[in-house]
Amino acid sequence: MGDLWLLLFLPLSLAAFHGVKGCLECDPKFTEDIRSLLAKLIPSEVPGRIHLLERQIKEMIRLSFKVSHRDKMLRVLAVQKVTKLRTWLKNELYKLGNETFKGAFILQGKLLDVRQNLESKLKEILKNFSEVACSEDCVVIEGPVLDCWTCLRITSRCFRGEYCGEEDSRKAENREIALFLILLAEVVILGSALLLFYICVSHRRKMKAIRRSLKKYLEKKLEELMGMTDDKMDDFGIRK
Repeated sequence: MGDLWLLLFLPLSLAAFHGVKGCLECDPKFTEDIRSLLAKLIPSEVPGRIHLLERQIKEMIRLSFKVSHRDKMLRVLAVQKVTKLRTWLKNELYKLGNETFKGAFILQGKLLDVRQNLESKLKEILKNFSEVACSEDCVVIEGPVLDCWTCLRITSRCFRGEYCGEEDSRKAENREIALFLILLAEVVILGSALLLFYICVSHRRKMKAIRRSLKKYLEKKLEELMGMTDDKMDDFGIRK
């Protein structure tokens, strides 16, 4: 009964990853082989077997996608090297299958070691291949090259542009235009701020000048009024 449920649930668990590819997963048979090998590692009487198996398949399949999709420079790899990696992983799982099952936790630890080793190998091979493919001596590449993002085989031996970290001219031009527009906007904002400051300072100076003029005018008028008052008091014979 347990194996029946396993057959029913595994296709559903893997359906979520349909269309998600990596250097290793471009071959559908590889995914089926990994699923079969992992299923043989976990005895049917292990509690939560289906959940454990689903998680291990998910982590193993997602690993290659995660590594090969981090950077476009790590997108291509020789088909021959991909095949060697697949063979290495299958052999590691075969070895685990020949060992005595000592519990789910121990098995998960061993599978973690396998995934970490696979990740290190895949990163190193992708990086080394990228350096060769982008060099002047890229003709040393033998056989077809796999595009890990599209799972298509490429006949080209040499790569340029984004594959090799070289910047696309259009993107560079667009970025320069964007930087110019940003700089222009900053200049306009700064100029507007300076103009506003100048207007405020000029207005303040004008207001001070007006207040001074008004004060002098009022003082002059006050003096005139005081003088007129003194003259009227003298006319009436009033002494101070």
